[in-house]
Parts: sequence; structure tokens; C-alpha cells
Amino acid sequence: MSEREDSGGRAALVAALRVRQNAKRGLATGVLVAGVVFLVFVVLPSGTVRPTAYYGALAFVLAMAVAGLATGLFVAVRAYRLTREL
Repeated sequence: MSEREDSGGRAALVAALRVRQNAKRGLATGVLVAGVVFLVFVVLPSGTVRPTAYYGALAFVLAMAVAGLATGLFVAVRAYRLTREL
């Protein structure tokens, strides 16, 4: 099998699973969740003893972790729905 045919199959799979769209939705979900957590636990109490930059870094890590999990979940749901149509 040539490299050209193989990459076309991968591209078709990525397009069918809407990976790019689901990645955008996952990133938005991660940023939203991290923003809410940051707001509730850092901004509203306003009694944090550590610098806010540390909490900002933790919020970034939380956003990326939730984004990855949400993207995986969105792609898995799309794959399940496509298999149900077969």
C-alpha cells in the first residue's frame, strides 16, 4: 500500500469523525470548566496566600486535561453514532 493511499484513508477517517470540530468544542469546554473553577476557588474567595500566577498555571493544566478528555469523548460519541448507521 502506498503512503498516498494510506494518508487518504486517515484523512477520510479524521473527516468522518469530525476531529477538528470536536477538538474545538473540547477546547472550549476545557477553557470554560477551568475558568469557572478559577473564578470559584481563586477570584471569589480573594484570600489566596500563593501568587495568582501559580493558580493560573494550574488552571491552564486543568483546561488542557479537560479539553483532551472532552475531545476524546466527543470523538467516541461520533464514532458510536457512525457505527450505528451501518
